[in-house]
Amino acid sequence: MKKLFFVGLLALASSCHNNLPKIAPDVITEHTLHDSDDPAIWINPNDPSKSIVFGTDKNTDGAIYAFDLEGKIIEDKTIRGLKRPNNVDLEYGFKINDSTETAIIAFTERERKKMRLYALPEMIPLDGGGFSVFKNAQEPEGDLPMGIALYKSQVSNKIYAIVGRKNGPLEGYLHQYELYSDSIGVHAKLVRKFGKFSGKKEIEAIAVDNKNGIVYYADEMHCIRKYYAEPSKGDEEISCFGGDHFKKDIEGIAIAQYENKGFLIVSNQQAHTFNIFDLETNAFIKELNLGTVETDGCDVTTVALGGKFPNGLFVSMNDDRNFFFHDLAKLKLLE
Repeated sequence: MKKLFFVGLLALASSCHNNLPKIAPDVITEHTLHDSDDPAIWINPNDPSKSIVFGTDKNTDGAIYAFDLEGKIIEDKTIRGLKRPNNVDLEYGFKINDSTETAIIAFTERERKKMRLYALPEMIPLDGGGFSVFKNAQEPEGDLPMGIALYKSQVSNKIYAIVGRKNGPLEGYLHQYELYSDSIGVHAKLVRKFGKFSGKKEIEAIAVDNKNGIVYYADEMHCIRKYYAEPSKGDEEISCFGGDHFKKDIEGIAIAQYENKGFLIVSNQQAHTFNIFDLETNAFIKELNLGTVETDGCDVTTVALGGKFPNGLFVSMNDDRNFFFHDLAKLKLLE
């Protein structure tokens, strides 16, 4: 009986998946060893066609994989030997000792209860083995980091990491850390605890609109929550929206920012589709089938990445230990 019920669920999921025309990917990456989860796109400032897509492999024997734009693994940029790396993000212009600037990649290492930080593209660790997060958490699994997003303030030029976790309180679920360096090294200082939680499942996907100073995160079975990313603007929730457009879990969030228009692209995980929202009004626009199954994380850039992706790149995790690359024009966001 249980088997028949499970088969029925799969058939229902498949029918939902096939109601929309499938938009085929341009590239499917090589496989990770265990469990692909969340990507981040690094744009090579000297040659965008040599940009790198990083992706987590969420396992006790985990890794941050580096892929070229053909989807091939770049072994000397891949970080192995990690303990369940979950989500990953990156930012540009991090100051080291007020003299040198570097791009940085940050990710959570859940089983070590750490946030990790590396310099890009050299893949040099900056964190002395990792920064502990969610110290003194009271809830079971409340100190296990999952989601992470980096925010570069347009006000102060400071860079922050906003981190989510497996479980937490109904208020103050997210922790925000200022990342900075001095003569001793690089540090992560807790600057605030914020963000509501419905208590229904967990909070994993986080994305920041740097231009407007807004953070979005997925309260997975409830809504997309919206807050100011700037600590000085307070902790009041701006809105909680979109929940009615998802079959069950609200997962990965990517922000496509054009000059005069922006979009939220959010994984409708159990429907195997993506929901598109207007970045300014947060109104629902449309749903897309990009061919992925059970997508967790996604990322996007509107920057042209050479001849392979002349209109920008959308990357999404697929539940076959890999990631799909779509030229951004295929999503028809501006039509």
